[in-house]
Amino acid sequence: MATPADTPTDAAPRPTTLGALRAGGYRPRPLRAEMRENLVARLREGAPLFPGIQGYDETVLPALQNAILAGQDMILLGERGQAKSRIIRALVSLLDEWAPVLDGPEIPEDPFAPISEQGQRLIEEQGDDAPIRWLAAEDRYGEKLATPDITIADLIGEVDPIKVAEGRYLSDALTIHFGLVPRTNRGIFCINELPDLAERIQVGLLNIMEERDVQIRGFRVRLPLDILIVASANPEDYTNRGRIITPLKDRYGAQIRTHYPELVETEIAIMRQETSPIAVEGLRVDVPAYMEEVVAEVTRLARRSPDISQRSGVSVRASIAAMETLVANAVRRAISLEESHVVPRVSDLPHVLPAIQGKMEMETVDDDKDAQVLEKMLQGGVAAVFNRRFNVVDLEEVVAVFKTGTSVEVGEGVPAADYPALLTSVEGLREALQPLQVGEDPADLAAAVEFVLEGLHLNKRLNKDQVGARIQYRG
Repeated sequence: MATPADTPTDAAPRPTTLGALRAGGYRPRPLRAEMRENLVARLREGAPLFPGIQGYDETVLPALQNAILAGQDMILLGERGQAKSRIIRALVSLLDEWAPVLDGPEIPEDPFAPISEQGQRLIEEQGDDAPIRWLAAEDRYGEKLATPDITIADLIGEVDPIKVAEGRYLSDALTIHFGLVPRTNRGIFCINELPDLAERIQVGLLNIMEERDVQIRGFRVRLPLDILIVASANPEDYTNRGRIITPLKDRYGAQIRTHYPELVETEIAIMRQETSPIAVEGLRVDVPAYMEEVVAEVTRLARRSPDISQRSGVSVRASIAAMETLVANAVRRAISLEESHVVPRVSDLPHVLPAIQGKMEMETVDDDKDAQVLEKMLQGGVAAVFNRRFNVVDLEEVVAVFKTGTSVEVGEGVPAADYPALLTSVEGLREALQPLQVGEDPADLAAAVEFVLEGLHLNKRLNKDQVGARIQYRG
């Protein structure tokens, strides 16, 4: 980060004039040099580069570091829900905590080298008395979602009719009202979904990135902006001819491909990090590790399913929303059954379908088939996790009890207090739960029993009948 000689500390008063800034020994740095030096300092400290970004340590982050060290504009390519926007916004952490700019010009100006006519006149007229203001790092970041209705005026600028009406000539540079990109001078500007920009807007952006000039209604303005331009895009749109002009693609120094979590453990870590907790007075919520794994596995199955569009992808937000809904239904069930300990069960899983259906683009338009596809994914998630934790052969003693005519009733309509009795009525069931490491708490036992019984059913060892909120397993 910036040294004390570069930027005053919070304890010391910051200079408010150009003369005081110069006397304080401030040394201006180009934006890319500032980010490079701060990145190098972070790497030498061994500190995490972007806390909260999971699963990219060996793939995306090295490419991102290389782009910053090389001083390159960059574009992040990835399907929805791959933390592209979060990564871009995290780049702000590589900026100095505070940066001085001239107080007065429309765009943030380096006090020692202003680029606008307004800033240059301010220095000419006031010299060392020119006023200074300080920008926090987060104020040096700008972002715009690309939509077809964006204009050059939005991004670059336009002649301000009010300034013309005040008596200025059209040939006067002071008549220009600058857009979002110039107003992020000395900072980072992000364009989300870059291919959605109209071609003429892409040409305007191209001029800013390469020629450092723009034409606003025939008025040519040199804008040697000190800015890092970052973009995000879906790979299909970015590589599709006609969606983005080739010269603009050529101006991005680094093209970084993001991806979905490669490990189920990473997906679970993201879920834990992003899921909003449900706090209800008098209720204690615990989510078993195997239920977290089931939710993560459902999303991972969706990313491989031929019935779901892989062009759009299946966002990690599907896992997050599914987990939040799973816990919400468990809380609702506990309240209705007057229980204080909330533990999600397999019987709560069907309630996550409304949460994930809108986050997956189905290949069909048949609502009935869509519901069947999602239900099979829920079953597939339970089966995959069950088979990782159990060997069905080891549970034959439990299956044998059901073959004698025994049946049990479970489900979200059954109180947790009824489940401990099943451990005595079904021989071998208590021992079968040992891999799940459950204690004697009825809510924990209820979740574990349902998981084992459903796993046996999905492995074709038990039959299952469901009526309303109650489920019967039998031989």
